[in-house]
Amino acid sequence: MASRQRLTVVVITKNEERQIARCLESARWADELVIIDDESVDRTAEIARGYGARVIAHRSDGNFDRQRNLGIGAATAEWVLQMDADEVIPAALHQEIERVLASGAGSAESPVAYRIRRRNCFLGRFMRYGGWSTEGVKLFRRDRARYVGRSVHETLQVDGATGALTAEIEHYPFTSLEQVVGRTNHYTTVEARLLAEEQPRLPCRAIAYQMTWRPVKLFWKSYIRKAGWRDGMHGLVFALWGAWSHMLRWAKYWELTRLVDRR
Repeated sequence: MASRQRLTVVVITKNEERQIARCLESARWADELVIIDDESVDRTAEIARGYGARVIAHRSDGNFDRQRNLGIGAATAEWVLQMDADEVIPAALHQEIERVLASGAGSAESPVAYRIRRRNCFLGRFMRYGGWSTEGVKLFRRDRARYVGRSVHETLQVDGATGALTAEIEHYPFTSLEQVVGRTNHYTTVEARLLAEEQPRLPCRAIAYQMTWRPVKLFWKSYIRKAGWRDGMHGLVFALWGAWSHMLRWAKYWELTRLVDRR
């Protein structure tokens, strides 16, 4: 059997002092920890260094693809696990990743990357319904994958076969409604700007649809069709948040593409 290959955990951060310790504590078994920090002004970098992580400060300007590629470039291990500061590796996932590392490169048909599902926690509750079931390629061989594009929703291109792990990674994106509002405001601004650069002159009718009927449909899909109501008030707030964030993104797009010209 091939000897165990090494793993670098890469985490992108910005002002994550409240949760970076929990993330790195769950990943401290990795051979290397690399932090790509978006010029945090809190104790994020200090806490990360306390876990032995190598911290690289780099401004993102909303380009998470570039941040993650910087992490890949800084990694020295054969395998990379990309994480966010609000993610935690439970014991079951740790064990499954260890099995991948122990299998080495395997045959020519062996996966060079693996999809991992997220178990999402919303305001203290792990959501079971509402359509919030996400999966992404997070574990991959360092020399066989790169992020492409310019986005807050990263796109990973893999050169080779992709498999899937059965264990989930835990995701704790929001602990309060104040945090929900703050992050949504930030992300919708970035998304609206990117959308305006790609499609600067969409007709008013299309924008109005995205600000009115589309949010209604998103709420219906989450709360009714995906049974979000079964998660109680958490499901209701989650469905309303999804509709509101979509409307806000397009309202900001309208502001960028219409009001700026009139100033």
